Amino acid sequence: MTVPTLTVTAQVARLRATFASGRTRPIAWRLAQLAQIERMLAEGEQRITAALAEDLGRPQHDSFLGDIAPTAAEARFAREHLRKWMRQRRVPIPLSQFPGKAWYDYEPLGVVVVIGPWNYPLLLTLAPLVAAVSAGNCAVIKPSEHTPRTAQLITELVTEYLDPDAFAVIQGGPEATQAILAEGLDHAFFTGGPEVGKVIMAAAAPHLTPVTLELGGKCPVLVARDADLDVAARRIAWTKLLNSGQTCIAPDYVMVDATVRDVFLPKLRQALVELSPNGDGGASMPIVNSRHAGRLAGMLQDHGGQVLIGGAGDPGRRQVDLTVVVDPGEGSALMTEEIFGPILPVVTVGSDEEAIRRIARGTKPLAAYVFTRSRRLQRRYRAAVSAGAVISNHAAVHFLVPALPFGGVGTSGMGAYHGEWGFQTFSHRKAHLARPSRPDPRIVYPPYGPLAQRMLRKIF
Repeated sequence: MTVPTLTVTAQVARLRATFASGRTRPIAWRLAQLAQIERMLAEGEQRITAALAEDLGRPQHDSFLGDIAPTAAEARFAREHLRKWMRQRRVPIPLSQFPGKAWYDYEPLGVVVVIGPWNYPLLLTLAPLVAAVSAGNCAVIKPSEHTPRTAQLITELVTEYLDPDAFAVIQGGPEATQAILAEGLDHAFFTGGPEVGKVIMAAAAPHLTPVTLELGGKCPVLVARDADLDVAARRIAWTKLLNSGQTCIAPDYVMVDATVRDVFLPKLRQALVELSPNGDGGASMPIVNSRHAGRLAGMLQDHGGQVLIGGAGDPGRRQVDLTVVVDPGEGSALMTEEIFGPILPVVTVGSDEEAIRRIARGTKPLAAYVFTRSRRLQRRYRAAVSAGAVISNHAAVHFLVPALPFGGVGTSGMGAYHGEWGFQTFSHRKAHLARPSRPDPRIVYPPYGPLAQRMLRKIF
């Protein structure tokens, strides 16, 4: 669907007029909109889960856990802490600025755009919107065209529950995104893959629009020889099963110490069977569309490894088995591309240091995980692995901590959000300095004699 540029221009002009009126700046407006987001999620739960089932084939409870609950928690956390975030912060001043006072505060950026992805189309569109609202902005919302039912529902819910003069939902594909960015908005927030992230950044560059890019990468897992193997297998299996592995912080590949590999693999297989919806180890998992399913099925060809479980794909039916491949070739697509689906390579490593070196050879991931009882290894892993986040003895759950910044590094993204970090992302930190008119000693002005120079050297 093509969105006429005039329509986008008119929508943006309407939002700019609202922002210029000052309507979105008061804390009362922000709190009211955040409360409405919570209400929208509670009252719209059935509609939301139905839309997600249609778009992604996702069970109702998984949609509640994956999209609805964390979005509501984000809105609630912002509402409870917003007054503190908005306070002025006094800072000390040097002797040269006495008498006076200095402080900074946060002002909204203006009209921003949130460009959502398809894998968690509600959560990863509305959670950034929570941050934009808490900062007092108007927002253009661009949901993913790959989940059309959810995109339409977001349009309906925003219209029903939120301030109609402060928000606009614009549907469409890449042409709609380009038209929005061509308006030179005050911030662009994008969640998706690195290749599209480059396109977003390029489109924002002519207007010097600042961007936050939440991307992805090959999130590694190290299972050390001293790990609790039952817990590691269960937690890895659970997070890989979520949303058919179509999660940016899902384990992308597992490195397991050679001394425990043969004990770990049966435990991993058992966990996948026990936790899969039908007790079949994740057979025929739903994929967002046939193109993506075809890509995943292609990765299961010529990988050079041994298939432990699964191995089949049916792109025509948008399905791929949850598949574990043991020791695929290092140059295979499984080990060089972000998988973003229900395929899990397991690689044998001879030591913890070998695993760390393997991670360093690739691009920086959005998250990295280590399963070990050793505090020393946990510290070593945190210090040596550059990633958006490092988690010990679990995977992916750091997303549910709103006080932590969520974001990538390098090719896994730039900028962060969640909680106060999202508030800051969508705000301008404005500096203030206030000085009285008097005293106004003549000595600070030129020409500077020897005495003035000596005194000023002590002050500055």
